[in-house]
Amino acid sequence: MANVDKAFGLRPYKGAGWPVQQVNKYNIVTTGYGTSIFQGDLCIFASGLINRAAAGSANLVGVFSHCYYVATDGTPTFKNYYPASTTALGSGAIEAYVYDDPNQLFVVQADGSSGQAAIGQNADTDGIGGSTTTGVSTRELDSSSINTTQALQLKIVSVVQDDINGDLTADNANLVVLINEHYMRGPVAGT
Repeated sequence: MANVDKAFGLRPYKGAGWPVQQVNKYNIVTTGYGTSIFQGDLCIFASGLINRAAAGSANLVGVFSHCYYVATDGTPTFKNYYPASTTALGSGAIEAYVYDDPNQLFVVQADGSSGQAAIGQNADTDGIGGSTTTGVSTRELDSSSINTTQALQLKIVSVVQDDINGDLTADNANLVVLINEHYMRGPVAGT
């Protein structure tokens, strides 16, 4: 059965040896950051504030879960994505909740074929964007970047064992990954 082509960014899976799946609060900006950040997007720091990571960005903080802010009309607002150029009431902060544990494992869809040899290798992401309807990221693992180079965003740990997207011989397999270039530790040692 062919894998389903439906990108969803990075989803928390489990910890590397223990369950983590916990988010921590950071600030995006007090007002007007001009780039949307979707649930499942990789995040970086820019002047101590959370920004969406580009394809190939290093020093990753983690994966965006959701945000909170008080809208200009005074409404407390929770969203699973940060809408570009959002303004908070007064000088209020826009809070980003990020899965930031360097040992957190995630599931991400590959944009092409990966194959058994991809396990234990590294890759960057691509497909940066998302849906303003669902708030979910369209980020995927860039299959064309899979290799042993340390300076890549993700370490491929395994394939998800399911009947939907667990076929490594087909495009769009769901892979279990670790953030390889996490700002708390730098690239993971090994292959």
